Amino acid sequence: MTKFSNLHHAVSAPYPESNRFPRLVVAGALLATAVFWKLPAAAAGPRDEVIAGMYRCAAVGDTRAWLNCIYGAAQPMRAALHLTPAPEAQTLLAQNPPAGAPADLEIRNQVTVDAIGCNALNEDREWLDCYYASAQPTRARLGLSPAPQTRPQSLSQLQGSRAHEEPLRFPISSRIISFQIDEHGYFTAQLADGQTWRQVPGDTNLAHWNKSQANYAVQITRGALHSFNLRIQGISVEYKVERTE
Repeated sequence: MTKFSNLHHAVSAPYPESNRFPRLVVAGALLATAVFWKLPAAAAGPRDEVIAGMYRCAAVGDTRAWLNCIYGAAQPMRAALHLTPAPEAQTLLAQNPPAGAPADLEIRNQVTVDAIGCNALNEDREWLDCYYASAQPTRARLGLSPAPQTRPQSLSQLQGSRAHEEPLRFPISSRIISFQIDEHGYFTAQLADGQTWRQVPGDTNLAHWNKSQANYAVQITRGALHSFNLRIQGISVEYKVERTE
């Protein structure tokens, strides 16, 4: 099989209607500060593992190699959906991404934010297509033809529904009125001001909350890579979150 020396050659991303891979050349890098998103595999679902793998690709310098890396990071979801495995060159790169000087950070940040936004989707196959489609800005920068995946209409509708909302002003100070913690340990919290925030899969800080919800005063601030941080008064842990409502 192709080894790291051939990573700039044939690699692929799946068509949504089949398990076959079209030829492409891939690449990339993310800010190295994102490595804190890494999760132990035993604690993560396929989406969590993919996003954690995407952040492990942060140190890759070359843009084509970074794209290869994030495609290889998608293998846990491909396995969960019983699709043809990602090319070996991609998965090996995602498992052991080489360190370099990341380029095209603005585009990579956009790809990362868009990929995280795919978590608004319910179906895993739709999520995977959305994940691949998030890489389109990088493909365009590299002069590659567009991949067949497109961001699902349901996600576009979700984003469009907020287009006319007044921009949020940070920091946001509020109080949790209810919350749920899923099977992976990630929380979704509804605030007194009507907003709902969900912990981003891949965050290593899990919530161990045992007080009455009404006792939780929170502050949400902006973080790196267009992310958001949630802190609870009296608890030193900082959680990475995204807004859902």
